[in-house]
Amino acid sequence: MNSSTDSNRDLLRGIARRAMQARGLSPDFSAEAVRQMQTLARAAAPAAAGARDQRDLLWCSIDNDDSRDLDQLSVAQELAAGAVKILVAIADVDAWVSPDTPIDQHARANTTSVYTAAQIFPMLPEALSTDLSSLAENEDRLAVVVEMSVDANGAVTDSAIYRATVRNKAKLAYDSVAAWLAGSGALPAPASAVRGMDQQLRIQDQVAQRLRQIRHASGALELQSIEARPVFAAGLLSDLVPDETNRAKQLIEDFMIAANGVVARYLAAAGLPSLRRVLRTPEKWDRIVSLASAHGDTLPDAPNARALNEFLLRRRAADPASFPDLSLSVIKLLGRGEYMLEMPGQPIAGHFGLAVRDYTHSTAPNRRFPDVIAQRLLKAALGRTRPPYGVEDLRSLAAHCTLQEDNASKVERQVRKSAAAMLLTGRIGESFDGIVTGAANKGTWVRIDAPSAEGRIVRGFEGLQVGQRVRVKLVRTDVQQGFIDFEQAK
Repeated sequence: MNSSTDSNRDLLRGIARRAMQARGLSPDFSAEAVRQMQTLARAAAPAAAGARDQRDLLWCSIDNDDSRDLDQLSVAQELAAGAVKILVAIADVDAWVSPDTPIDQHARANTTSVYTAAQIFPMLPEALSTDLSSLAENEDRLAVVVEMSVDANGAVTDSAIYRATVRNKAKLAYDSVAAWLAGSGALPAPASAVRGMDQQLRIQDQVAQRLRQIRHASGALELQSIEARPVFAAGLLSDLVPDETNRAKQLIEDFMIAANGVVARYLAAAGLPSLRRVLRTPEKWDRIVSLASAHGDTLPDAPNARALNEFLLRRRAADPASFPDLSLSVIKLLGRGEYMLEMPGQPIAGHFGLAVRDYTHSTAPNRRFPDVIAQRLLKAALGRTRPPYGVEDLRSLAAHCTLQEDNASKVERQVRKSAAAMLLTGRIGESFDGIVTGAANKGTWVRIDAPSAEGRIVRGFEGLQVGQRVRVKLVRTDVQQGFIDFEQAK
């Protein structure tokens, strides 16, 4: 560390700020945006003529334990013949932030919140995203509601979109809800305090599993990545804990994928251009075929999502410990998702990984600017008014949002590496069990589990293969650069 008085968090925060500035992301709001936020804080809550009053429904949010920028609520209503109506309420950010105002300009420039190990750099001021526009517990809020009927087989058969006033009856967290759904934990206290919320969660979970099954039958990929979550104590970094998926996270993921599909189709039906979220058919499919072959498996010569997912499922069953690293290799070969302009009536690439054709980003407007764009386009369609963005503006925004998302991901990855190096700095000379995650001309890489960290094997890497277990000794760390160097232990 630079001085004995600096905390780990402060040092990582400085690394994060410099990384953001180097990649064209602003860590701070302008003075004009700060003044606008002060004005908004004194203003009356916005109202919407004709908005439905749905405050009596059993809405709940499910998010991370410490999340306060709540973008979505969900509720289920049982229908005939095993069908269920799912309603997803999306925070009405546009009701607070008009286009081309200082806050909007900041959001448009960064396009996303940046989540680093040291600090969250929000796309919108925290007083807005975690309070005024957040779907906070026991608060009346304006929302855009996506309503969809899901039949007994998991198909979305009917849908609607409208504005409404909603009220979050229970702020819930992924881990505790997942534990309860799995039978390994008690019903979370906020849910137990609301009559009927337990049944609500059961129904939502059942519908989410139906939606998931039908997507996977179409070839949606089962991938598993490991991202470490930092644990701080009094400003000091004490651990990096794997942030793993669970049933509650999948529930929200499945609802958001379905809702985003409804939004994409609604805008197309309204004859409006929009931003689609796409993952093209992979150009490096031959390398994915080679990867499967190296694991003793076979894939067809032409890209086939269903065949790829069946291979992934076989590998997860055969070697669950190595599956996250195999998933990462596949993710890199698939390429990155991107935003593209969609013109009504013109074909566009779908999302190869999700096995869906119609997909946009619309359900996280407190955190992503493409979702704010989608919300404004939806309002134009609902009110039959002129859209706030022209075709060329949307085309430019698609490229810019893709670029800034990539920059934000690189910043987050840089700070994670620096955090891992920081945690291991006092353990030079210690040995760890690891698994080889990369072996190529660019270097040989190993992941250790305790703490969860990845580094380069700089000596003794000859002959090592991806997926091989290996004992390594830590020889060097560089917190500023995020470097961790190992040698194979003798």
